[in-house]
Amino acid sequence: MSSSTKLTQVLVDVAMGRAHADLVIRGGKWVCVQSGEIIPDTDIAIVAGRIAYVGRDASHTIGKKTKVIEAKGRYLVPGLLDAHMHVESGMVTVTEFVRTVAVRGTTGMFIDPHEMANIFGLKGVKLMVDEAQKQPIHVWVQMPSCVPSSPGFETPGSSIGQKEVVEAMQWKGIIGLGEMMNFQAVVMGDKKMLDEMSATHAAGKVIGGHYASPDLGLPFHGYVAGGAEDDHEGTRLDDAVARVRQGMKTMLRYGSAWHDVANQVKAITEMKLDSRRFILCTDDSHAETLTQDGHMDRVLRHAISEGLTPMTAIQMMTINSAEHFGLSKELGMIAPGRWADVVLVEDLMNFKADMVIAKGQVIAEKGELQIKLPSVKYPKWVTKSVHLKRPLKAEDFVLRTRASDGAEVEAHVIGVIENQAPTRHLRMKVKAEGSEVKADIKRDLAKIALVERHRANGKVTVGLVNGFEFTRKCAIGSTVAHDSHHMIVVGTDDECMAIAANELAKCGGGQIVVMNGKVIGQVDLQIAGLMSNERADIVAKKTGTVLEGFKACGCELNNPNMQLSLLGLVVIPELRISDKGLVDVAQFDFISVLDD
Repeated sequence: MSSSTKLTQVLVDVAMGRAHADLVIRGGKWVCVQSGEIIPDTDIAIVAGRIAYVGRDASHTIGKKTKVIEAKGRYLVPGLLDAHMHVESGMVTVTEFVRTVAVRGTTGMFIDPHEMANIFGLKGVKLMVDEAQKQPIHVWVQMPSCVPSSPGFETPGSSIGQKEVVEAMQWKGIIGLGEMMNFQAVVMGDKKMLDEMSATHAAGKVIGGHYASPDLGLPFHGYVAGGAEDDHEGTRLDDAVARVRQGMKTMLRYGSAWHDVANQVKAITEMKLDSRRFILCTDDSHAETLTQDGHMDRVLRHAISEGLTPMTAIQMMTINSAEHFGLSKELGMIAPGRWADVVLVEDLMNFKADMVIAKGQVIAEKGELQIKLPSVKYPKWVTKSVHLKRPLKAEDFVLRTRASDGAEVEAHVIGVIENQAPTRHLRMKVKAEGSEVKADIKRDLAKIALVERHRANGKVTVGLVNGFEFTRKCAIGSTVAHDSHHMIVVGTDDECMAIAANELAKCGGGQIVVMNGKVIGQVDLQIAGLMSNERADIVAKKTGTVLEGFKACGCELNNPNMQLSLLGLVVIPELRISDKGLVDVAQFDFISVLDD
């Protein structure tokens, strides 16, 4: 008898009362997402980690060794699923991310480790997959697609192509292809991108989308024709509607810095479109957000505040996600045969997990983890990833101009938009001072520099940025710099910028704030320069010093360190910086910082 048949046999036997359950939950309100009902006085019988019986009375499944939990009228909610996210954005490992979110009701995550992939390639992805397989909750991995995100426009630490995608599709734990970020290449029929998508399609797995353009004309239609099955990059009502109408699943994200639910949810609340075509996700959540505000429970509370009913919002992060990834036979609902992932809560409107059961075991109660998580050791090649040719000096951050002293020239400036991933392409007049253009605090004009850190070639690209509103002599640096994750530094003072870069190199990566020549905020991220293996609450405290450092420098943006981390992402319009120069993403071409 096969293991599958044995499992089926025991499920049937328990449901019929011929065998006893391992665990029974009695007297709860069943949030039945498959029918849209809330059914009172419900019992759940669990055996071998799976649900065997859901109904009015499970007493026939209870034996001497059966553990019984009295729900006492609490709601029985399917475990929450995050359909698209990056563990690296939490600045902690997979294990530490799970430690933080499982207690809040998250029992499944679909992670795209393309940050690790951009630094270490396939072996970096395998490291994440192996750790994911050890977790007490479900962690599936989407194979990163665009590594680098935009070939020819940046220099990654590694690369991934069709060969690597085909190999990864055979690994246990790989659920599909990660977000297809290079939408321009898809639209232009680029063979590499189409080959990766075809390999995923051939494996019968889901192709993740990422269409970061407001153009809903022919380029959008070409992108959808390429095979992407979902998209989380929409910010407008029209974006949500267009994606659903074209057969995609619209993913509404609510992370630390990207707040895209409010505008798009109107497609459901006002236009009355079918909510089963919509999914809720986080994309990027900062460690501080996770520890202070929550994960998918936070998204759920927000979605309800924007007008969704609790049932609809819960469906959008359970059954909708499971069906999208072809997993509805395994999870996403409380029903026989599925994994026993159940969250007990007192109040759906103000969702706070009271007890969390994952894979049939109680893993958390009253916000406290009840199980031991795996211990993971990381090889040296992961913890030694910042390579500079030499210590940097203030003169490395000078923005040179050919204009004569005092002459006015037009500059192409990156404009930061609070709580959104896109930037503005600003054109500002600046004055030459000697042979350089300097930062100008009065005009909210800071410098931005991208420092190559994978191959130690010594290259530093300097540009200008608006929107951080710095008021002090300062600099802020980060080795979290999507997607190639070189070192990125913004500042109003060249000396401070050099100090920030050198200190990051010394500690192996992370984020740092330097004001008046002194370090006032810092978080060390030695794993690939992206993550720490410390607990999320400790990392949150350290990143808190970085956020306070931003404020001390005059910046009041929401989660500005996440805004900073995307300024090198050369696939999101309008203007970005790479190690090869300033990129006009709308035109998909390099441009000069100064028209001199």
